[in-house]
Amino acid sequence: MVSIWRGFIILPLLFVYGNCQGLLFPNLFHHFGNPMTGFEAPRFDGPATLVADDSGSSAAGDDVDSAKQNGGSSQTLLVEGLERVVEAQTTFKGSWELFVENSGVSAMHLVLLPKIDQALIFDATVWKKSKLKLPGPPCRKVEGTNEEDCWCHSILLDVETGNIKPLRIEHDTWCSSGALDVNGRLISTGGFGNGSDTVRILDIAPNSDWIEYPGALGNGRWYATQVTLADGQFMVFGGRGAPTYEFVPSQGQKNTRNEVFDFKFLVETHDPPKIENNLYPFVYLSTDGNLFIFANNRSVLLNPNNRQIVHEFPVLPNGARNYPASGSSCLLPIILNPNENRRVIPAEVLVCGGTAHDAYPKAEDMRPKVFVPGNTDCARMDITKRNGKWKINNMPSARLVGDAVVLPTGDVLLVNGAKTGAAGFDNAREPNLNPVLYKFKSDGTGSKFTVMNPSNIPRMYHSSFAVLPDGKIMIAGSNTNPGYMDNVLFPTEVRVEKFSPHYLDPNLAQFRQEIVVEQSDNKVKYGQKFTVQIRLGGAINETKLQVTIYSPPFTTHGVAMNQRLVQLGILEFNNGKLVLQAPMNGNIAPPGYYMLFVNYNGVPCRRSMWIQIMP
Repeated sequence: MVSIWRGFIILPLLFVYGNCQGLLFPNLFHHFGNPMTGFEAPRFDGPATLVADDSGSSAAGDDVDSAKQNGGSSQTLLVEGLERVVEAQTTFKGSWELFVENSGVSAMHLVLLPKIDQALIFDATVWKKSKLKLPGPPCRKVEGTNEEDCWCHSILLDVETGNIKPLRIEHDTWCSSGALDVNGRLISTGGFGNGSDTVRILDIAPNSDWIEYPGALGNGRWYATQVTLADGQFMVFGGRGAPTYEFVPSQGQKNTRNEVFDFKFLVETHDPPKIENNLYPFVYLSTDGNLFIFANNRSVLLNPNNRQIVHEFPVLPNGARNYPASGSSCLLPIILNPNENRRVIPAEVLVCGGTAHDAYPKAEDMRPKVFVPGNTDCARMDITKRNGKWKINNMPSARLVGDAVVLPTGDVLLVNGAKTGAAGFDNAREPNLNPVLYKFKSDGTGSKFTVMNPSNIPRMYHSSFAVLPDGKIMIAGSNTNPGYMDNVLFPTEVRVEKFSPHYLDPNLAQFRQEIVVEQSDNKVKYGQKFTVQIRLGGAINETKLQVTIYSPPFTTHGVAMNQRLVQLGILEFNNGKLVLQAPMNGNIAPPGYYMLFVNYNGVPCRRSMWIQIMP
């Protein structure tokens, strides 16, 4: 380790050099590596400036990052071919803003729609009311009764202006699933009652409204998970009383029972008698084309072509992770390097929190209720290795019914949730108000946690999130009640917040680049070279550039369906023009819309650009 004294000695030399080159870095020195040189390959090490206090303990085999020892991040800056190491830090732990006081509808489900930058928010028609009336007749006929429901259960929220557009929906979306298709439309599946076998479509074209196809699924699906395949097709897994899966039919078509496949794995992972702990399974398309499926505390790889389980991974100990134990999970960044020609690109998953197997009945059925402490562990594993094993770290605090947000830089923000109890109505206590930043390192060494500034709004059961084009995180929802209720311990939440992560420290604003959209390619094909132009406001050190593409997820119940971030290979950089390599196939990035971010020194650009990967 380079001594702190050495850093003090060379610091003035670096400042002189920076002034001469127009590259003065008062807060941040960081080296991501250049894929076109012999230096280290690009890594998601994040901004050099973040102080990693409040860190969780490292698992065996994980190195302790030098920042933990010295109160800052030890980073490398290349100067005339020589390495210089300095200590730089920021104390910025994020900030919160109230974006919308009353969205009208609590965000049980949330997804950012491509191109139009509208957040689709919806809850459940079973509530029969919300905080927003429909703009006019006709009202919805309540299933099985003569009642009329004149309340709104679905809205579009403009993420810039906060303007709200009410939408009409008929078939119940309570605890449904969904994903964006190649054209940016939301394809929604399942729900409760008359919505359980429904497929719904919402287009991004102007004045679009829900189109619904009841009876389209071969099995009713409530608390199921939808996943996008490499060719853009969808599969939907599980649901209450449905240990099966099926391919989502084409628009207007219906599945028969013969097109529903039994899945013994979901039978085996069901905790008796009614605890379950295998609903809303975590499902990810791996870079080898198989599907990683995690339910309760077990995980397998399923070949979607021949429908055979090809591998089972070790059990993840210390409790259950899926609904109603309700931990959170994400697929960690997929890193592409144009100089490598690997048959399979590594892919890792992260599974955090959850609670004991019996936490739900203790909170649901016992009187008085018993709120079991949630888990503090956070585990990651390479799912492309047949000998993959869980590597476990401890978070700074317990978390269940929370969310795992993959940030544009590749780090993960753990947000929302509670510290005790389980999912379900009035089943959790002790809101976890502090987001926690998980610093992702691709080699697994030195990854750490940092506690961020808290919100003052509890975000418990039925909360959700969306990553926004400006790098902020929209946080919405929270309804621990069977309907819209105000005079309760945790009232139904219709306020919408935005959280600015560490990289939006005002002192780092100089590093935020601007994409020149009209001079950039926004439709690409697999393996194709394409260009993105950034506006040069000064000299750029190309070794500090990083380009990522992010697939907006459908978020509900702590599950972010199809959330995916890929770091692209940079082939050339000249006069602000980045020549990039598109992913080689749909296993790496399924076709559809992605938010493209240009990060510099670990700081995202001022606004991402929508690109469409064509099938």
